[in-house]
Amino acid sequence: MRIRSIVYSACLIGNLAVFQPAQGLCQEYASADRVQLHRAQTVLDTIYAKYAADHTFLLRENYPYDRTYRADYLASDPNSTTNAYAYLWPFSGTLSAANVLFERTGDTAYLRLIDSRILPGLQAYYDDSRQPAAYASYIRSEGLSDRFYDDNIWLGIDFAELYLQSRRHEYLTKAEEIWAFVTSGQDALLGGGVYWCEQKKESKNACSNAPAAVFALRLFEATGDSLYFHQGREWYAWTKKWLQDPEDGLYWDNVSLEEKVDKHKYPYNSGQMLQAAALLYRLTEDRSYLVDAQRIAESGYGFFFEDVTGRDGKSRKLLKRSNNWFIAVMLRGYVELFGIDGNRSYLEAFRESLDYAWEHARSQEGLFGQEWKGAGQKSKPLKWLLDQAAMAEMYARIAGVF
Repeated sequence: MRIRSIVYSACLIGNLAVFQPAQGLCQEYASADRVQLHRAQTVLDTIYAKYAADHTFLLRENYPYDRTYRADYLASDPNSTTNAYAYLWPFSGTLSAANVLFERTGDTAYLRLIDSRILPGLQAYYDDSRQPAAYASYIRSEGLSDRFYDDNIWLGIDFAELYLQSRRHEYLTKAEEIWAFVTSGQDALLGGGVYWCEQKKESKNACSNAPAAVFALRLFEATGDSLYFHQGREWYAWTKKWLQDPEDGLYWDNVSLEEKVDKHKYPYNSGQMLQAAALLYRLTEDRSYLVDAQRIAESGYGFFFEDVTGRDGKSRKLLKRSNNWFIAVMLRGYVELFGIDGNRSYLEAFRESLDYAWEHARSQEGLFGQEWKGAGQKSKPLKWLLDQAAMAEMYARIAGVF
């Protein structure tokens, strides 16, 4: 079963002159799919209206812009100086959102947005002073910063998928360059696996190895080169060996070189192993992978969702509070599995959560925090760029599924 592609013309993206949508834009949104696509486009519009840094292709990390902000997700402490722009990770979320919008609509306006705005911004993070070349965590003009294997893998997945959808070889070239960096981040310790950070090789994480498997399998789809298939299968097996909870099949966060496992469970780690298992089943027809995928999906449904009574008194199965982008990456896995087994129940819960968030969790500026259950006005005043990009991705991805 294949996910449907929707022919759709995007609406204006604020005053962004580089994005010229196709003809026939701003149609009446008659179908549920077009409602979701309209939401995705609205969030993307809002990103460029609220987060754009004047006279650059870069974006701010938060809205409103906070000069005192210090990121808490880096391998080392942030620089003591003020960072005027977003780090690579949140910036990269805009590429993922545009990627899915292109996949779902077929509208080449999204490719023009990627080529004329997102990639020039991304280039500011590109670091070829260290080999293999890769994208650094902060803009290169501000000096050297840490380079994360997972940051680059997420980009690699987007580029591989963009190639599969567009057949433009420049995207495949970018994916293959990232591949060289990712493979430089593995060694024989713990029997293989990719580190998290090039400058801090202390752990091998689910967030670098599970998506590395997905990345490899996407490159296999793109090129037919069996090297990618075998490496993807190896990374899948390695992650399952070291980081799967045998009780429920979900995935822990990382293992140190001393074999100490951090047993926190985050949606994206299990979601990427779900996606990798589904891809492996589709490529091999080995039912053990389908069993793996369906076990992760069912356990994730129990672990990452909860029963909630809404403001209208109706009981719903809604997503628990988490990093919005973690949820977006988990959704990728459920969509991949649905394309194989057609089980609607999980994606219906995602869609209901997203519908509820749209109605109850947006601020007056149209921005999202990480609390979807009616706290749009009460959540933290700073709204993170990546939370917005993740919502745009999810609204686009849920469109056209059924």
